[in-house]
Amino acid sequence: MATEAQPRQVTLEKLMSLAKRRGFVFPSSEIYGGLGSTWDYGPLGVLMKNNVKAAWWRAMVQERDDVVGLDAAILMHPRVWEASGHVAGFSDPLVECKTCNHRFRSDHVEDVTKCPDCGGELTEPRMFNLMFKTFMGPVEEDAARVFLRPETAQGIFVNFDNVQTTTRKKLPFGIAQIGKSFRNEITTGSFIFRVREFEQMELEFFVKPGEDDAWFEHWVETRLAWWTAHGIRPESLKVRPHDKKELSHYSKATSDIEFKFPWDWGELEGVANRADFDLKQHSEFSGKELKYFDEQAKESVVPYVIEPSSGVDRGVLAFLTDAYEEEPDKDDIRVVLRLHPLIAPIKVAVLPLSKKEPLPALAHEVAAMLRKHWFVQYDEAQSIGRRYRRQDEIGTPLAVTIDFESVDDREVTVRDRDTMSQVRVPIDELVATVRERLGF
Repeated sequence: MATEAQPRQVTLEKLMSLAKRRGFVFPSSEIYGGLGSTWDYGPLGVLMKNNVKAAWWRAMVQERDDVVGLDAAILMHPRVWEASGHVAGFSDPLVECKTCNHRFRSDHVEDVTKCPDCGGELTEPRMFNLMFKTFMGPVEEDAARVFLRPETAQGIFVNFDNVQTTTRKKLPFGIAQIGKSFRNEITTGSFIFRVREFEQMELEFFVKPGEDDAWFEHWVETRLAWWTAHGIRPESLKVRPHDKKELSHYSKATSDIEFKFPWDWGELEGVANRADFDLKQHSEFSGKELKYFDEQAKESVVPYVIEPSSGVDRGVLAFLTDAYEEEPDKDDIRVVLRLHPLIAPIKVAVLPLSKKEPLPALAHEVAAMLRKHWFVQYDEAQSIGRRYRRQDEIGTPLAVTIDFESVDDREVTVRDRDTMSQVRVPIDELVATVRERLGF
């Protein structure tokens, strides 16, 4: 049986070390010295990231009859961002040190006159727009200026009429999207928590005015339950409603689902009641009426919208943080990621007890059989104990060991990551056994 876990000692440094060592996340352009606050997802990281997105899409779109999907372009007409308010108001207060030239958000600096890095004098705050600018076409002029989108939501709003017309969805209904967004953050850091290029999972759920408060509460509860259903401990999460002074200009109500990251509580997901701001703005700026005709009431209404929005990268970091545990293992420490099977990058490890034939041949046969259903990792290097520990450290729920008896009796040993219990099963029953233990 597994040794009782010690008090959790997870730090950002330990997570970053594991992520680099095991192939979850690498610094981007590392051989050139890296590029600030940009990260590449390695072989395990991309599997885990895809699992997070797939689990979200399954819950938000596949398992619901009132939500459809969308994949809008990153580059959009510049007027979109004027209508949304991003051109005029998507800014943070910037201060710069006159000595070392380091830049900071003034609301993140304790003393707005003194540089936190070198002690030099800081400039007066000035507003800095967070959108990345680029140019469309061969000429770099203002007429060709476009922006990399700072959020995926606007692509949904401008497609409201297209989606509603083609799907004939009746209120309430939602449009979901997963995609890249870009923000030229002044202050980045905390690994993949705050970055300039990130991926969002957003739902815009359109409802009748007057029904928005109930739907807002519904989505706060639903999204909180999704995180716990996929392995986050309830004590690692809390809901923090925004006070009136904190609300965005478009928001009637907003609550953050916060997670206890290694450094402190931080936003994992936001749920906002955006009222009818966005559809009205785009109607005004485009001249295209964005309304919903209620056939029962025989009237047109501008729907209110409830927006659950979360970052894929923050989700990956939260799952890694909450799953990380250290246990005493004789004179060493056993590191284990207790990831939910749906989130774990590798579902099953296949481990021949020896490199001597015919064990590898049989192990490859078993791995090929399992790969038809799940991502599998084959490993024959070093002792079986070391291989178990490697799989524990990357969160693999199950390991299948092939020994010399397996050649004669066609049975293998299945080891559980969390309990370290082992059971011997026939190869013919292995897929059914793994499916039962994984839960899918």
